[in-house]
Amino acid sequence: MSRIKNLFDSKRSRVLNVYCTAGYPALGSTIPVMKSLQSAGADLIELGMPYSDPLADGPVIQESSAIALANGMTIATLFSQLKEFRQDIHVPVILMGYLNPVLQYGFEKFCNDAAAVGIDGLILPDLPEYEYETVYGPIIKKNGLDFIFLVTPETTEDRVRKLDELSSGFLYAVSSSSTTGSDKQMQSVEKYLTRLQSYGLRNPVLVGFGIKDKASFDAACVHANGAIIGTAYIKSLENSTDINAATASFIQSVLS
Repeated sequence: MSRIKNLFDSKRSRVLNVYCTAGYPALGSTIPVMKSLQSAGADLIELGMPYSDPLADGPVIQESSAIALANGMTIATLFSQLKEFRQDIHVPVILMGYLNPVLQYGFEKFCNDAAAVGIDGLILPDLPEYEYETVYGPIIKKNGLDFIFLVTPETTEDRVRKLDELSSGFLYAVSSSSTTGSDKQMQSVEKYLTRLQSYGLRNPVLVGFGIKDKASFDAACVHANGAIIGTAYIKSLENSTDINAATASFIQSVLS
């Protein structure tokens, strides 16, 4: 049974998934940031693999990716950093990124290496459904990795149900058709989340994009199993000289 399934079996509500960029703010920050997030109370870590053209990401995460790439972060370097991370980090960890660098690395090798170090699942927003079903899904499943699809307010009910059927771990409900970090009033997405809730989906639902503080986290959790915070956390690290203190302060402000 996967760590992600175990998490949602034991905690059905107010699940906090926090996004961080591998190799940010410094090349060697990946594991310290992850340890800090676990210690501060994050239930799940979404580890971003920096890419030069991150289509779904807003300016803050784009900038963190650019800095991480300039620091020297690559997929090979990341797997080297993650080699023994399971000695200290027990929460589920998902790799989030884009298909191009994964294909350059070698898709099967990528999944093998991810599974070998203890990664639990993948989010690849630009992996099409058809290609997932026909080519890449079997490789992902063979390696015991969960795969999370994204849905938006514009996704039809039939397609939501199809993506829910294909997903494992959870379903990522994008709060609006925009990039990460957008200022989105949570009341405007309440109808959308209520609609998703009414479908009786097989996977838990986590809401992302625009979740940035206690108010938006609490609002998202009313109609979903939890939420994903990225941009606001990255901002909290921007000018910090103490990763542990900045992380603890940020997570406490969301969960308190």
